[in-house]
Amino acid sequence: MIVERQVELHFAAESREAETHTNLSAVRQDGRCLWVAGDETATIERLTATTDSRGRVTGYGDQRTVRLGDLIPLPAGPEEEADIEGLARAGGWLWAVGSHSLKRKKIKPGHSGAKSRKRLATVVREENRFILARLPLVTGDDGLPEVTGRDGDRTAAVLGGHHDSLTDLLADDPHLAPFLSIPSKDNGIDVEGVAAHGERLYIGLRGPVLRGWAVLVEIHPETDPGDPRRLRPRPIGEDGEPYRTHFLDLGGLGIRDLCPHGDDLLVLTGPSMDLDGPVRVVRWPGAATADGDGVVPAEDLRVLGELPHGEGDDHAEGIVVLEETGEDGGPRLLVVYDSPAPGRLTADHGVLADVVAFGSEEPPK
Repeated sequence: MIVERQVELHFAAESREAETHTNLSAVRQDGRCLWVAGDETATIERLTATTDSRGRVTGYGDQRTVRLGDLIPLPAGPEEEADIEGLARAGGWLWAVGSHSLKRKKIKPGHSGAKSRKRLATVVREENRFILARLPLVTGDDGLPEVTGRDGDRTAAVLGGHHDSLTDLLADDPHLAPFLSIPSKDNGIDVEGVAAHGERLYIGLRGPVLRGWAVLVEIHPETDPGDPRRLRPRPIGEDGEPYRTHFLDLGGLGIRDLCPHGDDLLVLTGPSMDLDGPVRVVRWPGAATADGDGVVPAEDLRVLGELPHGEGDDHAEGIVVLEETGEDGGPRLLVVYDSPAPGRLTADHGVLADVVAFGSEEPPK
């Protein structure tokens, strides 16, 4: 894939102090704006585009912060990180999903052997990670999108925190249940990506990868009639299960983000473990209407190309199709990175994202 140009994302001082700009994990476009999230806070940020005379985006700034704890009840309180790993937008809603993962403590430089061994034996569960949030979108006085806690009979709502999280739904799953007690970087459960297609919500897993097959979980959330601030999964199909799994042959890679493109789904792929690459973008044609047995072999997918990655840095974490085309008439993809290399950090305290050409073909109908 060809990196055509770079654009600067500029964040306010508070977000830079929280290192959101160096921990970007999710992105979604909304007209002139981007919704982005970092994995070290419990916030979502809105950035607004600046464009040139041809309508091409040259950068994003004028940051506005949305505190999730102001809109939905967070299990561990509003100040604890939610590890937001995916954003989706559809039907007047913005969706945000936490990683739903356990965390094994890292060995840090200078630790003794005994302390290093103790940290590697310590697994932590942080409750705010186990949420799926649905937030109403409205148009503000400035004509730009905003999220709100209530818009008429539409309310911000959450799945999780009441023993009803995505991982609770998977407690008896024959494929995924054995991985619920395994930390994310050990090939355990690790949500990294969400995409909305009509009533379908696709949730991508970085891990586990099962003998080379990556996993997508499909749910159809709806408002809980007993509490408008909570969600529940609506039964799917004739068997009435609360979720459905899809297995994609991504060549041993896990899912790092998802992005709709027409009726297709673009899948950002990368290693499930603590490795740097390879990183690819793969198209799943017709995902919006996929049923069948939920097994998608490699020949039914299309590899669009590879993205750059560094050694210990420049980890592609979020992709979104921009509302612009290149001189070749083809679509453009914006890519944001976690742990950006020093060359991505600008003198103006911003961070550079890549604009990537990924072909001029129209998504299949």
